[in-house]
Amino acid sequence: MKWLTLLALLSGSAMADTTPVTVVLDWTINTNHTGLYVAQQQGYYQDAGLDVEIVPPPENGADALLLADQAQFGVSYQEGLAYARAAGQPLTAIAAIIQHNTSGLAVRADSGIERPADLAGKTYGGWGMPVEEAMVRQLVSQDGGDGDAVNIVPIGAVNFFAATDSGIDAIWVFEGWDGIAAKQQGVDIHYFPLAQSPELDYYTPILVAKQDTLDQDPALAKAFLAATAKGYQFAIEQPEAAAEILLEVAPELDVELVKASQAYLAKQYQADAARWGEFDEARFAAFNQWLRDNALLEGDFADSDAMTNAFLP
Repeated sequence: MKWLTLLALLSGSAMADTTPVTVVLDWTINTNHTGLYVAQQQGYYQDAGLDVEIVPPPENGADALLLADQAQFGVSYQEGLAYARAAGQPLTAIAAIIQHNTSGLAVRADSGIERPADLAGKTYGGWGMPVEEAMVRQLVSQDGGDGDAVNIVPIGAVNFFAATDSGIDAIWVFEGWDGIAAKQQGVDIHYFPLAQSPELDYYTPILVAKQDTLDQDPALAKAFLAATAKGYQFAIEQPEAAAEILLEVAPELDVELVKASQAYLAKQYQADAARWGEFDEARFAAFNQWLRDNALLEGDFADSDAMTNAFLP
């Protein structure tokens, strides 16, 4: 019994030496988040002295918890960060989870729509956000079509199959999830990546933190990102094992979809960057400038204040 008591005391002491950290997601658990769960389940956070809890987002998004000091780190996206900064909310991007924008527009292959220009006169269903509308119209216009002729209707978060079965010609998809799901279900699609427009190759998803958190405890941010980078490096090098870890955390997910998505993202997390998580400052600034040029920001901010690579390992 004495050794059990000693073990309990040692365990309690070890836990007491760790710093509690809350990470809030941007959406339901998916393969964008795999590196976080790998770092948690493989003990990388524990080794870094962190007791990390990963929580789902509230209805008003991850940023709200960060600003309310109820979480230290969150998963977000560059346009959301830009809106926050323009509104005077001091959030900062600290790592790019995926190096390039892997989202775009998708149509059924038998729709007669072969390229973005063909969407003129067709119906796009989306979330009803001004930035989304501007992106859709630009993608069509840059391909030689009449972007203003796209009929854009709000349909909310509806999947590709339901939307295109109900009279919608095109919706926004993520190639590494929706595109794979379509293929697995035997549905041929045409996919038009947003990144074919250089200024729309923005960062999504990203890890963000409140600037006060970074200023007051830079060592915490560095420790968190060092462990997180190990998690994503594991997912890059061992996608099958990473998929199994994610499925243990979220067994409700489709097994084959997760495995295929993980294989796809293994090549996308870091892609052509020198290291996982690194931002290209020029590309980051180019998208922010596109938002300004399209009058999509009500305020303004310095790009250099909104993003940093300083905490990456």
